[in-house]
Amino acid sequence: MGGNALATAVDLVGGQAQLARLLGVSQPNVWHWLHKSERVPGEYVLKIEQVTGGKVSRHALRPDLYPPSLTALDDKTAGAATVAEEDRMRAECYRLLGRLLAAPPSREVLEAVGRMLGGTGEFGAAVDALAAAARASDVDAIEREFHELFIGLARGELVPFASYYRTGFLYDKPLAKLRDDMERFGIAAAAGASDPEDHIASLCEMMAGLINGAFGAPVRLVQQQQFFNTHLAPWAPRFFADLEKSGTARFYKPVGAVGRFLMLIETEAFALTT
Repeated sequence: MGGNALATAVDLVGGQAQLARLLGVSQPNVWHWLHKSERVPGEYVLKIEQVTGGKVSRHALRPDLYPPSLTALDDKTAGAATVAEEDRMRAECYRLLGRLLAAPPSREVLEAVGRMLGGTGEFGAAVDALAAAARASDVDAIEREFHELFIGLARGELVPFASYYRTGFLYDKPLAKLRDDMERFGIAAAAGASDPEDHIASLCEMMAGLINGAFGAPVRLVQQQQFFNTHLAPWAPRFFADLEKSGTARFYKPVGAVGRFLMLIETEAFALTT
């Protein structure tokens, strides 16, 4: 996977030894990726894209981690600024999760999710599983599942708020910190919303907006990283893993898998920028 793209990268930088030096690995590592595994380890993908000046993209190197097309919904955020393709895709992934976790999907949304194509690799398989679950589900069943998972009579199986996951209480310090950052980035709470703003769906929507410029100009990558590290990284991977392994979840099991892989990919990508 990505073998031809890696060969192109080798030619662009002047050989296997030079690429190895730029990546901080040995030349036999690069040879092995080329001739044996044909798979560049995920932690080196963005670095290769960087050292080739973007001429060899992350999508070409590892389409399983960075699929070239993952468009779940046809509608775009109104007024969103033009952003790079990879950032547009990141925003779409966050928007998809935000929409599915905010409320049970409508028939239109469910049909759109059912048309998604995830591609190869674990992340692609999770997307394909979600699409298959959408095609096999109906809106009434998903609504019941959503209620059992997130609402319940007193409370649902999962409480999808950052403060609760991190401290055991709603309206705690993580929410206060989020409200400070929302003010800083010009993000307003949804009109008429009664839930705290640190709901996982809201945080995914905020992350998408920071990436694609829905709240003004797209923010710099370092600011995206700060928001992610502060408000998602400490608890969202655990939430998505809990959702994925829930005995109640059927449609939402692959939603958990997609979220878990997105958190992993974002964590690894941000680590390479520091």
